[in-house]
Amino acid sequence: MRERRWVPEGPLDLGLALQPHKRGGGDPTWAQTGDGAVWRTSRTPDGPSTLRVSVQDGCVRGQAWGPGAEWTLEMLPGLVGADDDISGFRVRHEVLAEAVRKNPGLRIGRTGRVMEALVPAVLEQKVVGREAWRAWRWLLQRYGETAPGPAPEGMRVMPEPSVWRQIPTWHWHRAGAEAVRARTIANAAWHADKLEAATTTRELDRLLRALPGIGVWTSAEVRQRAFGDPDAVSVGDFHLAKLVGYALTGEKTDDLGMMRLLEPYAGHRHRATVLVWLTGLRPPARGPRMAARDYRSF
Repeated sequence: MRERRWVPEGPLDLGLALQPHKRGGGDPTWAQTGDGAVWRTSRTPDGPSTLRVSVQDGCVRGQAWGPGAEWTLEMLPGLVGADDDISGFRVRHEVLAEAVRKNPGLRIGRTGRVMEALVPAVLEQKVVGREAWRAWRWLLQRYGETAPGPAPEGMRVMPEPSVWRQIPTWHWHRAGAEAVRARTIANAAWHADKLEAATTTRELDRLLRALPGIGVWTSAEVRQRAFGDPDAVSVGDFHLAKLVGYALTGEKTDDLGMMRLLEPYAGHRHRATVLVWLTGLRPPARGPRMAARDYRSF
């Protein structure tokens, strides 16, 4: 076991920093224990690792196990938002100003790992969250590795790119992921080394969108998590434009309307959408929720 302590400058809300990396209830790569600590697994350049993060008296304490422990602790400050630069961010709407006041510890962190953000993002393409998270759990339980160290029971480390390339069609089907998403993930896995080597969010966006099946939404979801991009807006999200429109104007809008509303926040448009989520404002529901599909055969 290796350990690192780090004192952030200013307030830090650990839950808000790490929540974007949790993929639904029962995510095998993420857990929170009764003592408030967050556990997270990762496949680092040095191999699998398990990280336990807690905050006490303003100090972030990280404990890590596995071959990738040293790399994981080196990245710990970035993971909880040490690199999040809010210079240039000016609140233009009172509702967002209130969200800032209520959430002074909001930080956008970065994992530095592209594939572990990309695979679940592709699984979430054009489906309800429950369907995507079910597939993520099934695939990790079948193909992931047992988490190193004293991790909570059931935690897994996502497999290497070579494994994603070799998953048979019938196991994708058992997971609940149809052929299009399966092909997108398998193809991206062939280019994993190039994706992981990207050094800027612009370069990563170009590389991702050059791959079949990866568009604006998926690229933004990956860059938000892997690079902590404060400006990567999830254009094409089923809910986001409606929420932004309703929170900022009282009326739902579409993607074009959302981007117009976010223009004053250029450079920090993703940050603005996170604050919209934190307002808790939601447009009135209309009609039944979309149901999760399940066409698996057993």
